[in-house]
Amino acid sequence: MLWWIANALILLAVVPLVILLANRVIRPAKEIQAYSDDVLEHGVKLTEHLVPVPALVDTDSIISDVTGEAVRYVAALRRMV
Repeated sequence: MLWWIANALILLAVVPLVILLANRVIRPAKEIQAYSDDVLEHGVKLTEHLVPVPALVDTDSIISDVTGEAVRYVAALRRMV
């Protein structure tokens, strides 16, 4: 008889507690999974827009060349005025 009482106690008290605790772990894990899927999706979309980035090295080089020439031009203009 004591065996049946212990089984009923486990079934009515321990099992719902285990389910409750598992739910408290699984729900945040599902949210984390959704967030990581979102980060992955948008990260892939971001890489598509990074294709022209290597051209920035050439642009920087051209800007420094043009800046040097512009400084020389302005200095020459100042000497003339």
